[in-house]
Amino acid sequence: MKTISILGSTGSVGCSTLDVINEVNQRSLLDGGDPLFELIALTAHKNAKSLIEQALKYRPKMVAVADEVAGKEVKIALNGSGIEVSIGTDSLETAAKMDSDMVMAAIVGAAGLSPTLAAIKRGARILLANKECLVSAGEIFVNSAKKYGAEIVPVDSEHNAIFQVLDNSNLVEKLILTASGGPFRNTDLQDFVNITPEQACRHPNWEMGTKISVDSATLMNKGLELIEAAYLFAMPEHMIDVVIHPQSIIHSMVCYSDGSVLAQMGAPDMRIPISYALSWPKRIAVATPRLDFTKIAELQFFAPDNLKFPALGMARNALKIGGSAPTLLNAANEIAVDTFLNRNVTFLQISLIVEKSMEKADRMGNLGKMETIEDVMHFDTIGRKIATEIAKSMAN
Repeated sequence: MKTISILGSTGSVGCSTLDVINEVNQRSLLDGGDPLFELIALTAHKNAKSLIEQALKYRPKMVAVADEVAGKEVKIALNGSGIEVSIGTDSLETAAKMDSDMVMAAIVGAAGLSPTLAAIKRGARILLANKECLVSAGEIFVNSAKKYGAEIVPVDSEHNAIFQVLDNSNLVEKLILTASGGPFRNTDLQDFVNITPEQACRHPNWEMGTKISVDSATLMNKGLELIEAAYLFAMPEHMIDVVIHPQSIIHSMVCYSDGSVLAQMGAPDMRIPISYALSWPKRIAVATPRLDFTKIAELQFFAPDNLKFPALGMARNALKIGGSAPTLLNAANEIAVDTFLNRNVTFLQISLIVEKSMEKADRMGNLGKMETIEDVMHFDTIGRKIATEIAKSMAN
């Protein structure tokens, strides 16, 4: 039996992870065996209701809540349950440090940086669903994993796909990340000004949280994944391509020097990469949708429209610059997306805020080298401050 802690258990990836674990454990019990996974810790930011329900259903040893008010609600609800409750921002690191074989790193945003690094430092296997760990602190995280003997298994469907078919990096010609194109692939640029948060969050293929849905709509999500792939697979920027694949059937491809192209295919269901990450290097049976190739009319591929979706180019440029550039890019984008979701700027202005933020950071001399997590948080703070000022100047 493997032990696991889930950082960000109330989010979409966290909930899907619990679904997979519950299904696999129940099947094992019905077959006369023991549970395959034991939950050690669950964490949430402030979703007290969901965390309480999860704790009572799955009985972890402890739960952690970053928000003080929500934490008090959880503590009262779990009083007498035997489940330890930890409250405050430091509680997330406390949960990450608890002894477990694996840690699902699914906290959204920069808040996931320190807890995930804490898990790395104890040599846990990291099931990585938090983009910021590699986007904002890629070199630091990869080097820390090597130093402490921690394994990083990607959960994002695109990186998980590459992970499944990458058998010899020395013979790789390029990696190809696929993107659905989001909900506005066929929308005229002139109509982008009228796009609402509700429309941006209505992804055609995936059910995701609001922030990642908007990132998918702007293609920034694919830009961040490009940065992740560079650090995760030690690939230079020029060896990573992005293609639009509206059906989301092929999740990514690896091109080899003998002309072979290996692709991982599957239904657009996050439980597939999650189950592989949980069971790697083996596989476990999960009741996910199966592909019926007789019903797939066609598989389409297009080049990204850089005029309509400039975020992808900005991410590629940040990767080329290196140092703090990806950190600043990510921070500015989080502020821009949040401002859009609060209806204070237009959809088009999301990328504009990021672009102007990067230009100002460069003028201020903030595209520097990073050596510690403190450096990362320093540049993250600078990026947010710059982007907040720019967003306010554009606000409706």
